[in-house]
Amino acid sequence: MKTKTFFNLSRLKHLLFLAYLAAAVITVKLIDIQFISHNRYTQAAEQNRTQILYQTAPRGRILASGGELLAGNQPSFSLYYLPAFEESSQDYMESLSSDMSDYLGEDKTKLLKLLKKANKSGKAIALAQNISPKKAFSFAELQSYYSGLYLLEDTKRYYPSGAFAAHLLGYMGTMDNKFWALRDDSLDYRLNSKIGKSGIEKRYETELKGRDGGLLLEVDYMGRVKKKIKDNQWRAGADIYTTLNYRVQKAAEDGIKNSITGRGAAVVLNPKNGAVLAMVSAPDFDPNIFMPFSDEETKQKKSIPEYNLAIQGLYPPASTFKTITAIAGLETGRLNPEEETTCNGKVYMNGREFKCWKTHGHHIDFWEGMAQSCDVYFYELGGKVGASHIEKIQRKFRFGRQTGIDLPGEKSGNIYGPSKRARNKTYWFGGDTLNLSIGQGELLLTPIQMAVFAATLANKGDIWRPYYIEKIQSPNGKTLFESKPELLQKVELKPGVFDIISKALKGVVDNATGRAARVNGIEVHGKTGTAQNPHGDDHGWFMAFANRPGEEPDLALAVFVEFGKGGAGAAAPIARNIIKAYYGVK
Repeated sequence: MKTKTFFNLSRLKHLLFLAYLAAAVITVKLIDIQFISHNRYTQAAEQNRTQILYQTAPRGRILASGGELLAGNQPSFSLYYLPAFEESSQDYMESLSSDMSDYLGEDKTKLLKLLKKANKSGKAIALAQNISPKKAFSFAELQSYYSGLYLLEDTKRYYPSGAFAAHLLGYMGTMDNKFWALRDDSLDYRLNSKIGKSGIEKRYETELKGRDGGLLLEVDYMGRVKKKIKDNQWRAGADIYTTLNYRVQKAAEDGIKNSITGRGAAVVLNPKNGAVLAMVSAPDFDPNIFMPFSDEETKQKKSIPEYNLAIQGLYPPASTFKTITAIAGLETGRLNPEEETTCNGKVYMNGREFKCWKTHGHHIDFWEGMAQSCDVYFYELGGKVGASHIEKIQRKFRFGRQTGIDLPGEKSGNIYGPSKRARNKTYWFGGDTLNLSIGQGELLLTPIQMAVFAATLANKGDIWRPYYIEKIQSPNGKTLFESKPELLQKVELKPGVFDIISKALKGVVDNATGRAARVNGIEVHGKTGTAQNPHGDDHGWFMAFANRPGEEPDLALAVFVEFGKGGAGAAAPIARNIIKAYYGVK
């Protein structure tokens, strides 16, 4: 009979291995706690015995290119009650609640219950938040009588010029659940944090957001306040310098707002690099309405005109497009600027009558045809050139494509021509060519596309990506980012074509439909446009570029007045004031 073995050597080895493994895990964990993650655990331990009354950091400023403040900060205050700093006697709380009732406009009994609850829990409570400086002065006086009160200075976003450049700057609002889930953990957001909701405020949220500070309080294991430890200093966000020219932006805004309808858009560019000097969309809004003080009565608006006409409004370019038809004629050799023709006031195509705005006949050449914006001249030119060649020139100038400006929601417009019809398996008719020749039909552009087109004519072929940020600078003056102009495309045309177009556009302003845009001492080259509108009055266009005599053009613009009835009367005068503002002409 065999004797039972009371221990198995193999089993013992397994037990020893498990013991060593457990010891190794414990050792690694101890090393992690003591050395590797020491700071993290220390911070967590500190947080278990501290409470922070947060102080919102000043948001980075947004400025125009000349340093003018477009978005800044205002002081805002929060009033806290710290029960550990004062005896919780009944007389003290009744006196405090009575005085606070007068200042806050709250019921005394309600405040007394709140103070008693705070004393019982020992936790700091907010009695009032987002207080205006005017109201805070009264609370500061009250604070001198009650040491348990603590007035904490905060900041609130402020736009000193109200609706100035509102669609570009954007506005702010309270963080929503979607943003909270996607937030940057390196930035100290809280559920009630204010964040950018549109425009620059949203696009550059990370750069503009500062590091919050606050009052650090020591609490016991039950969360009751024991004493104040220190004030943590906030750190301001980075400043953003835009390319906006303050005078030009103001002239553009005043012009659109005071136009016949008060509706429209204007975009002004530097044709040498694509910098946005002004961008206007009207109707606009005052972003201050989203950041009121809690003690002020404000009329809350349920909706604002967030639709940015400058980059999202799609309209037929009308007679401004005759410039493209002329370029197509020069490129194909089918346009002789000196050749004369007769306009009889109308033409017929497939039994349909196409009229000129000038109903009586006149004898004209190209220069007069462009200056007077004669439809019949361009109907005939379009027929000679052919729709395919006109469409080709559209594509050369990037019509039907986004300009690439760094703003959400930009529309690409709609190119118009026989190849697109062919892709859609529909026919192209002779009447379509006539409509295309004068910028009507299915062709659609945004105001910023029109401005880029004007800039490309000004610099003779360079298509720059529009940009509006000049640089981003830290609070200590260090440059964090600086924009570099980006050339998207070069338009190659036959020698002399850009010069002929420039001369023709100058004639429009000097002697004809664009005369309302003339500025003494400045060479202005422009083209008016009246876009047909089936929903009401026609829209008014004016696109132009300008320069001092003997110098290269350094300003290009597009002005659009919705329901303006015509470009000559509605849009050209606005362009004139923009040009005067840029060159400082009195």
